[in-house]
Amino acid sequence: MGLLDNTTQKAYYEGKDFGNYQFTSLDDIINQFLITYVGENKIISKVNRTDVQFHAMRAMQELSFDTFKSTKSQEITVPATLQMILPQDYVNYTKISRVDSAGIKHLLYPTNKTSNPTNLLQNSDGDFKLTAIGTLVSGSSDIELDAEYKNIQVGMVVIGPYIPVNTIVSATSNESSITKITLLDVTGNAVTPTESNAGTTLEFKNTNDSLILEKKSSHVVENLSWNITDYKITGTASELTDIKVGMLVSHDNFPEGTTVTNVYTTTIVVSALPDTVVTSDGEVTFISPDSESDTWSSYKSTTPSENTANDYSYDDDRFDLTEGERYGLDPQHAQTNGSFYIDQQSGKIHFSSNISGKTVVLDYISDGLGTDEEMIVHKFAEEAMYKCIAYAILCTKSNIQEYIVRRFKQQKFAAVRTAKLRLSNLKIEELTQTLRGKSKVIKH
Repeated sequence: MGLLDNTTQKAYYEGKDFGNYQFTSLDDIINQFLITYVGENKIISKVNRTDVQFHAMRAMQELSFDTFKSTKSQEITVPATLQMILPQDYVNYTKISRVDSAGIKHLLYPTNKTSNPTNLLQNSDGDFKLTAIGTLVSGSSDIELDAEYKNIQVGMVVIGPYIPVNTIVSATSNESSITKITLLDVTGNAVTPTESNAGTTLEFKNTNDSLILEKKSSHVVENLSWNITDYKITGTASELTDIKVGMLVSHDNFPEGTTVTNVYTTTIVVSALPDTVVTSDGEVTFISPDSESDTWSSYKSTTPSENTANDYSYDDDRFDLTEGERYGLDPQHAQTNGSFYIDQQSGKIHFSSNISGKTVVLDYISDGLGTDEEMIVHKFAEEAMYKCIAYAILCTKSNIQEYIVRRFKQQKFAAVRTAKLRLSNLKIEELTQTLRGKSKVIKH
């Protein structure tokens, strides 16, 4: 009957699962629940194992948020982008800290004074349109625009006078700060304007009619070459420094949606093969899929005022008349550790500029269901799991008397409360040591 009968001390100390005796697997809890709570003359006469499994996983999720010690941590060095991707099993953060040279954590404060909103493209009139002035030549599918337009991508719909319906951009090229486009129809045939016209206003739209985002990270690279059997684009190393993994490839030789998968020395690796060989002088526009807002650009490029000696320093003469009396100071600006905000839409943490290159630790909450190895329950909370599962099943079954449901609701509340107290891990000696630092003498 002993729980350690199948594990010797030698096997334990030679293994890697140290301290595992304090946990019970979720599968064991489900099995034990079915044995103890389900059957003839028991509170639950019949229930499917899948139902028990569902409610067990839901109970584990709920208890992980505020009862279990399910806090995980992740350490990174903040790159020049000042961004950190949220962990795969992230639910919420408990704290974000900067680590100093002595390994001591310094708390970073969230700021609610900034964000990273969607940056929509606007023309000079403020309309959400991408327009350009072009010179149309009858009988030619090539149109020369009046300036360089890096936001025009292959596959966009072209609308304008003398332009047939369902015309799209098949190719773009840039020379001497001038963009040239080539027209095709949806079937792949060349399209020519019905009349010649100089100074024609053209509008460009996405094929799904969605609004166009401002693409600040867009680069035109020339003198490239590629073939139809290799996923590599070859160029000059100095011209490829701004090309990043994930950028979209805008060129008529490459399928729409082709992205950069790798960049090294003189080579760009892409996700799809081109349909035409280019031996030299190839020109490709690389566009970042992420739109960077002006708000975020300003935030990351500015030195925080709390880190500027002349801005709100305690020692300058600005506050001589109110020395030591800076009432109402916002706590997020009353420290020099740095600040952050979380962009839930993009799944990234954005840091202030003074955190660049620093080591940051993210302590966060997971729901405990990320992997099979994580689906374990501390024995202090095992009874709480049983009561949560039972209450959830009784709530969803028909013909269950209300007083039984209320009874198990009370039992669930009491079991969860007991689990919280046990898992709080309070020690009388540690509390006493803390209280000894207070003004009142504590006898012990």
